[in-house]
Amino acid sequence: MNLLVIEDEHKTANTLKKGLEESGYNVDVAYDGVSGLMLTQKNNYQLIISDIIMPRLNGIALTQQIRDNKPGTPILLLSALDTKDDVVNGLNSGADDYLTKPFDFRELLARIKILTRRADNTIAYALTLNFADVQINLKDRTVTRAGIPVELTTKEFKLLEYFIRRPNTVISRAELSRDIWNIDFNTGTNMVEVYINYLRNKIDKPFGKKLIHNIHGIGYILKEN
Repeated sequence: MNLLVIEDEHKTANTLKKGLEESGYNVDVAYDGVSGLMLTQKNNYQLIISDIIMPRLNGIALTQQIRDNKPGTPILLLSALDTKDDVVNGLNSGADDYLTKPFDFRELLARIKILTRRADNTIAYALTLNFADVQINLKDRTVTRAGIPVELTTKEFKLLEYFIRRPNTVISRAELSRDIWNIDFNTGTNMVEVYINYLRNKIDKPFGKKLIHNIHGIGYILKEN
């Protein structure tokens, strides 16, 4: 598991790195906010641990910038600033946790485990989309309905994903043409209808309960009834 420690006090940073590596983590270190931000842009980390008072870019501003590009990466702020306002300010900046200095290293390890476990669960959930008894796995590009695997082409998968991300919403043919095929809708072609039929034949017809419904003159909707 890869961690990033951003801490301007070299002794503290190196002590943290040593302790975390002894606990089984891979650790990169940055000694100021700008260097830390650059590392987050180049590498993927399961957790970022940052001080607040640092040269070039403080931990609050750093957290806000990381959140713009890495919304799912857990951030733990470490700081000697220990008032309630300091903690609230840190959490409101986008940090997931806040630990005041000095701290017990065992508590730091416990918080790291909680944050990384929560992040793993969030990632796993985000990689799975569900509607009714249909489930699609975005990582493996697999689909099941009622637990039965359904083989889809790349375009059919993209079409189903589009519907599942917009359940119970009327979607026009023009929207599908634009967002699935990246073309302007042309009333002279039945391409959308053809692929909807392909998808229905695989995701609806074998299971007896229709999920993809026509809205006459407009488009389609994914719904249970």
